[in-house]
Amino acid sequence: MQESLMELLWSTSHFSGGNAPYVEELYESYLKDPNSVPESWRETFDKLPRVEGNVASDVPHSEIIDYFEQLGRSNVRFSAKPGEGGGASVAHERKQVEVVQLVNAYRLSGHQRSNIDPLGLQAKKNAPDLDLSFHGLNTADLDSVFQTGDLSFGYAEGLLKDIIGDLEKTYCGNIGAEVMHITNYEERRWLLQRLESSRCQPSFDNEAKESILKRMTAAEGLERHLDSKYPGTKRFGLEGGEAFIPLIDATIRRTGSYGAKEMVIGMAHRGRLNTLVNVLGKNPADLFDEFEGKKLVDTSGDVKYHQGFSSNVMTPGGEMHLALAFNPSHLEIVSPVVEGSVRARQDRREDSDGHKVIPVVIHGDAAFAGQGVVMETFQMSQTRAYKTGGTIHIVINNQVGFTTNKQEDARSTDYCTDVAKMIETPIFHVNGDDPEAVVFIANLAADYRNEFKKDVVIDLVCYRRRGHNETDEPSATQPLMYKAIRAHKTTRTIYADKLVAEGVLSQQAADDMAKAYRDMLDRGEAVARGLVSEPDKSLFVDWSPYIGHDWQTPAQTGVELPALQEVAEKICHVPDGVQVQRQVAKIYDDRRKMAGGALPINWGMAETLAYATLLEEGYQLRLTGQDVGRGTFSHRHAVVHNQKDGESYIPLQNLKEGQPDFDIYDSLLSEEAVLAFEYGYATTAPKGLVVWEAQFGDFANGAQVVIDQFITSGEHKWGRLCGLTMLLPHGYEGQGPEHSSARLERFMQLCAEHNIQVCIPTTPAQVFHMLRRQAIRPMRRPLVVMSPKWILRHKLATSSLEELSEGKFYPVLGEKQLEAAKVKRVVLCSGKVYYHLLEAREEREQDNVALVRIEQLYPFPEEDLRLALEPFAHVKDVVWVQEEPMNQGAWYSSQHRMRRVVERVNSDAYLRYAGRAASSAPAAGYMSLHLEEQHKFVDAALDLDV
Repeated sequence: MQESLMELLWSTSHFSGGNAPYVEELYESYLKDPNSVPESWRETFDKLPRVEGNVASDVPHSEIIDYFEQLGRSNVRFSAKPGEGGGASVAHERKQVEVVQLVNAYRLSGHQRSNIDPLGLQAKKNAPDLDLSFHGLNTADLDSVFQTGDLSFGYAEGLLKDIIGDLEKTYCGNIGAEVMHITNYEERRWLLQRLESSRCQPSFDNEAKESILKRMTAAEGLERHLDSKYPGTKRFGLEGGEAFIPLIDATIRRTGSYGAKEMVIGMAHRGRLNTLVNVLGKNPADLFDEFEGKKLVDTSGDVKYHQGFSSNVMTPGGEMHLALAFNPSHLEIVSPVVEGSVRARQDRREDSDGHKVIPVVIHGDAAFAGQGVVMETFQMSQTRAYKTGGTIHIVINNQVGFTTNKQEDARSTDYCTDVAKMIETPIFHVNGDDPEAVVFIANLAADYRNEFKKDVVIDLVCYRRRGHNETDEPSATQPLMYKAIRAHKTTRTIYADKLVAEGVLSQQAADDMAKAYRDMLDRGEAVARGLVSEPDKSLFVDWSPYIGHDWQTPAQTGVELPALQEVAEKICHVPDGVQVQRQVAKIYDDRRKMAGGALPINWGMAETLAYATLLEEGYQLRLTGQDVGRGTFSHRHAVVHNQKDGESYIPLQNLKEGQPDFDIYDSLLSEEAVLAFEYGYATTAPKGLVVWEAQFGDFANGAQVVIDQFITSGEHKWGRLCGLTMLLPHGYEGQGPEHSSARLERFMQLCAEHNIQVCIPTTPAQVFHMLRRQAIRPMRRPLVVMSPKWILRHKLATSSLEELSEGKFYPVLGEKQLEAAKVKRVVLCSGKVYYHLLEAREEREQDNVALVRIEQLYPFPEEDLRLALEPFAHVKDVVWVQEEPMNQGAWYSSQHRMRRVVERVNSDAYLRYAGRAASSAPAAGYMSLHLEEQHKFVDAALDLDV
């Protein structure tokens, strides 16, 4: 614009006079930060005509003038009337702007001067913008009258010193609020109003205060009882962070008042035993038995501070089911597991907005700042596949991680919670020695989550009275901190003294409260608040139909041919209005021919038919992973994208009215958090099929913690059943070490006690029956599939409709083409290498080497393999062939099982190895070397002279 906006405004009658410099300064401040000006002025400037998102950019001057002529002065406030007072009025208005800027500075930086460290060891951070001089103010202005700006401070005039006093109470007391990084105006306004209207000064009646003290008494009482009864035994006690118990109690009650029916809680070690007893209602006698080492479950069990639990409690809004997730020592890995469990419960309740099921995750400060799965879980929080309506995060901030307490060693950010700012979540730091402030923030966080369905973080700044555990001596590495701790009264003592001083209760009553709690522990009584003795079982997930089954439990996986053809036609139907991309159209055209029997069934069609028939039979399905809609190798195309408008159409969601859900989502680029989420989902949704597919099987090693600690061992440690299916594309194709191997050997090493199933199907019929069996068979254990890449479209890797209709999954596929009497060598193999061997055998016109495929490597199918080898009982020369290097794949883990079967069939037979030599990398990176290695071991397998 050639002429400044302000010059235009002064040409109108309403904006002339001595106020022009003031308005111009306001406008300049508005352009830099709209929140730095009073609300009335912000609304005025917000309404300026706009072009292409810019205020008054290239808008005709006449429109601006007309706008302000019509607007008049009804929406603008001055301390003096416009045009009156001359220079004095202008000076005062400029001071007014400076006061408003000071108010916003407290909103932005007040937390840096807040009193959040109960030990007083944290140095207050430098916040120069909270000083009067930063804004051009001085002590002489303290007795001047100003307006406080906008929101809850309103337009009531007050002395500057009183305004600052209110700001100090609100933002620099025992609560440090970080909300100004939130760009959503409505959220930020709501939060500021809640904080400022109360000045962050909790107001509880005497009954509520006594209730808080009871929770504090329980928290401290249990720790003291355990310390006296089992001194020196690890328990990762809550001493120093006892305010967590009233915090979680308030969270349960507040969310319950909004109608929540379930809450899933995830937490690491610190305070877990206290939570189990004082919140979830675990009987203290059972805990004492665990301390005494008694075997309570028929599994390997786990240490006390990893155990989960569930119960029902009564809240102001009715009965609520609480579930504390089992958790290993990997701290933050439980976070996405909890989210998955919550999403499954929400889906079961058709709770799409997350109103009825609440996730609460309790973190440690060092792990929250340091572990990447926290970031991954935050990044999932608002995505379609993984959102749960907002998580309440609570950080038990001990201000030390094991022995690391120097900030420059522990993290690179001011606060351990700064990682949460990536999703613009509000963060409330609160002094753990002020239980009333803690409960106030718990209620505020629950209210925010209920209002906006987004994550919120509570940083409970406390300390740990003992070392990392009760056997650790912390003063060796933190001498100053523990000198302060030894001189510091307990939080319960501080609060009890406060209530006695206020006259809320007598010292005798406070002492009697502690004694009553100890007596309940001694009697072995449940001590949790509101525990329901006869819980409403409809709030539980019913696992009873899936208990007591094993791998031999039968499942009818075949589908009658007419029904199979009917559903095959449905999954090939795309509405006329959907313009299908050319290559995808060819895939669907071929599938229509397959449905009619004109073409054999390929892999993509068989897999889709497995899903479709399950949906027809009432099983819900969930399929996630990177690129699963299309499939990394373009074989699936379960989601069709309209080339005209980009909208998607999913045939599997349109089979019939009232069909079960078929959820398919391309995930964010994560393995660890996504796989953990799907594990949590599968442990809470027993009926149906939950599938996670890796983009390449190799990438699953980014989720190795989930595989090791949950998927393969969760049942043995915790009795947690899980029917999760993992599809891991696997096969050596010369694409290098990161695109070949799903690390089969790692899964095989983890196999024991029939904990998981590991399959390598080589035909479409096999994958059809395998997937259907996983859903239909009433046994819930994980299925790990080395799924193919190269054979997805291989001319020999096809099946007929009849094989899908009449067959089943065969753990071993024997030799069917050769005359048994001519066979001089039997080759055992799994997966894609079978087709290399078959093609080479056909090219050589050999009829003396039989090929036997082991399609299920675990549980190892000894009897099926014996039956497949019986026709060749005369053969002594047996060779195991694999693509993987010798130290990888199935050779080391399975040779003893194969050898046992071979010797049962022919005691003179000997099992040998043919394959790549041992290697530290999974595969070669050069195509020439890859082919050279492949030709060598194929020759070794087929050449009888080798």
